[in-house]
Amino acid sequence: MRLFIAEKPSLARAIADALPAPQKRERLHIECGGRDVVAWCAGHILQTAPPEAYGAEYKTWRLEHLPIAPRTWKLEASSPDLLKSIARLLKSAERVVHAGDPDREGQLLVDEVLQFLGYRGPVDRLLVSDLSFEAVRRQLDALEPNAKYRPLYESALARQRADWLYGLNMTRLYTLLGRAAGYKGVLSVGRVQTPLLGLVVARDRAIAAFRPVAYYVAAAEVRAGGGETFRAFWVPPEGAPLDEDGRLLGQDVAEAACQRVVGQEGRIAACTEETRTETPPLPYSLADLQMDAGRRLSMSAQRVLDACQSLYETHRLVTYPRSDCAYLPEGQLIEAFDVFTAIRAQAPVLGDAARKADGTRRSKAWNDRKVTAHHAIVPTPTMRRDVASLTRSERAVYELVCRRYLAQFYPPHEYLQTTIEVDVAGERFEASGRQTTKLGWKALYADPETEGEPDPAQAETDRERQSAAPLPRLTPGARVTVDSAAVTGKRTSPPKPFTDASIIAAMCGVAKFVRSPAVKKILTEADGIGTPATRAAIIETLFERRYVERARRAIVSTETGRALVASLPEVATTPDMTAVWEAAMRAITEGTQTSGAFLDRVGAQLAELVAEGRALGRIAVPAVPPASPAPRLPKPAPRSARPRRSADTRHPIPNSARRRPR
Repeated sequence: MRLFIAEKPSLARAIADALPAPQKRERLHIECGGRDVVAWCAGHILQTAPPEAYGAEYKTWRLEHLPIAPRTWKLEASSPDLLKSIARLLKSAERVVHAGDPDREGQLLVDEVLQFLGYRGPVDRLLVSDLSFEAVRRQLDALEPNAKYRPLYESALARQRADWLYGLNMTRLYTLLGRAAGYKGVLSVGRVQTPLLGLVVARDRAIAAFRPVAYYVAAAEVRAGGGETFRAFWVPPEGAPLDEDGRLLGQDVAEAACQRVVGQEGRIAACTEETRTETPPLPYSLADLQMDAGRRLSMSAQRVLDACQSLYETHRLVTYPRSDCAYLPEGQLIEAFDVFTAIRAQAPVLGDAARKADGTRRSKAWNDRKVTAHHAIVPTPTMRRDVASLTRSERAVYELVCRRYLAQFYPPHEYLQTTIEVDVAGERFEASGRQTTKLGWKALYADPETEGEPDPAQAETDRERQSAAPLPRLTPGARVTVDSAAVTGKRTSPPKPFTDASIIAAMCGVAKFVRSPAVKKILTEADGIGTPATRAAIIETLFERRYVERARRAIVSTETGRALVASLPEVATTPDMTAVWEAAMRAITEGTQTSGAFLDRVGAQLAELVAEGRALGRIAVPAVPPASPAPRLPKPAPRSARPRRSADTRHPIPNSARRRPR
């Protein structure tokens, strides 16, 4: 018998469908023709054993036990039924096919089952990222020796054990230090959750410390020879007092420029018109969907994931949701017309949009080379008669996924970008305008002008200098007159607090919050901190521990969260550790470092952190009352007239491991 062990039931079904018939579906496995059997896990069905598995004394939290570092690691079953089923099938297996996802974690979760159950027979590796019948059939003909992927298993195992060592010991350490000062709860510390809390605390501190800075914008009403008028903005010359973002800080300079040009005749230095196109955004990865649903629907990351999971598992209306990929397998393009039909039936609001979709159009989303362990989240061709049973959240998320999919079958958005440069009395003014010529895929959305821009609020700021009316077509050298000019005083705004959308964006783009170029590079390549499967749960943990709370749509730190961050060494509250670990994982995968050497370094660092914590004796961390009053946003400090650079919304966090001042 040949036993396939898939990472999840959906993959098991796809493999079974591509194997010889007949099929006999049992509760925990599928029997196929040719003596093939397909079993499945449900993600990790084994978990690292808790401390008390290594000694009963560890059940009690005591400082003298720390750090707890097992010499021989133990695992426990988190899904006993699935484990027993695989164990029984392995007794008859002559060969095993490892069908975990084609990534580090997928390699680990099947390998650890085989090792735990003591299987010593031959193992092949099946790599499937596209569940379509033809794609699975192709991969079944391309099996590889599982031993080839042993380094991938080693790196995943090292990461799993390092997270256990760090999270467990640091959580026990700081919980005990907090309890010594009267704190009653658990002060959890983790490699990802605590740096995320650090970002929220840093943002809140920056808002509270913000001092607004006055800056000035000069604009003129310009009249061309044919009577056409348009608004143009003054371009400060070299040497003008500008801040690091190019904003003018000197009002008198702007006023003088306006006085020089009013009533004066000038000429057109340049006038350009360019037709530009904007292709549709790629289909959703989970992070992109969570950000979009947070921005449009004020949905939390966990709520979006729950809706997606239900749409996938219960209703079969979308593909696998925990994906970090925005591309689609080319073989799935043939399903487009069936998907259109399903959308018309199940999302009537998109019926007309689905009818107008051009199934012969191929966007850049269809690219086998860019599909990773999973492809983008898209609607399935499944037809459900009970779609009325969808919750409001499920329906809203389903419609978002459908719109983004349909956009792949619409033409590009086209617009005319016009730029005019004016020279008058030795001063330069510029005008720019953007006029839509073809809506294209933006016709699918209620506000086409802002669609496709990641932050509509920022986009609105960027469009301050864009003319809403079409700019006149002028030729270089044409004479113009400045009818009026005025200076407008503005003030810089404080950084925005995190929201459901921007906190996911921060986790994915955490590289912009660090200073070290090496760390920035690693975090960029690793797509930030956390994974599609864990980010929502990490955010929820911050709420459950009352480290953060909601202030209307904002996510702000509590007194407990701020005190914890202030008590921890900075290495625990910045993303740098994730970058160091990720570099080690890659080295283990490439065979230039051993997992043992990496874990030895983690253990040594942990011993230092524990010793440093013990030296504190106690930490004062106030508890947030269960029925706290409605939280308020952090208030910027009182305005100050003294010159100061405007706040950088990125707020880089120092990489030093020195302890923060308390």
